[in-house]
Amino acid sequence: MAHMTTTQKPFRGADRVLTSILAGPERRTLRFLAERMPAWVNSDHLTVLGLAAMLGTGLAFWAAGTRPWAVSLVAVCLAINWFGDSLDGTLARVRKHERPRYGYYVDHVVDIVGSFFLLGGLALSGYMSPLVAAGVLIAFLMMSAEVFLAAHTLGQFKITYANLGPTELRILLAVGALWLLVKPNVVIFGQTYHLFDVGGVVAIVGLFGIFTVTAIAHTRALYRAEPMAEARRGRSGSETNA
Repeated sequence: MAHMTTTQKPFRGADRVLTSILAGPERRTLRFLAERMPAWVNSDHLTVLGLAAMLGTGLAFWAAGTRPWAVSLVAVCLAINWFGDSLDGTLARVRKHERPRYGYYVDHVVDIVGSFFLLGGLALSGYMSPLVAAGVLIAFLMMSAEVFLAAHTLGQFKITYANLGPTELRILLAVGALWLLVKPNVVIFGQTYHLFDVGGVVAIVGLFGIFTVTAIAHTRALYRAEPMAEARRGRSGSETNA
């Protein structure tokens, strides 16, 4: 029986664009930690830790529905999530153990699952309505799809918008969670709303806005890079007659 062989095509990772407020200090901190990480810890351990911490974040929000003090655990879980999710790639690069395909795929599958844990916990907590939580999750998944498609077609992986990246969003979420202990509701034009419902609607509008702008910009860039055959012939004829 003939053995089937598969030939892997050369893989070129997309250029990572990270220009958030804390990008510089964060990069130096992660390298400092990676260089001092025990030898028995590898990037997979950190990835699992990050996912478990995001599950813990969702469970903490859920528990806070009946035990408000549990929102303090949200900040702890988000800090652990940052440690695992942000450090795994840096550790692989420092140790020269990069696995581009595996790392890219697993990292973002974990991000998607983690977002489900987080927003599922919020939907069950009573601090955010299930409809708003579902809207945020849909908007996040749409934005994620656009980022992944742009990385594949344009070779640019951008996860920072308006100088905000994953780390800054974790900090905002942690601060918002702790603020629930002080003021879980806000009054707008005489109507009372959940603080996280207001924040969720802002997130939905922002994500859809960014999605629309980037999708249009990337479509135009790809159209210019690959014009229709008629347009190419028209340009060639103009250049010939010039």
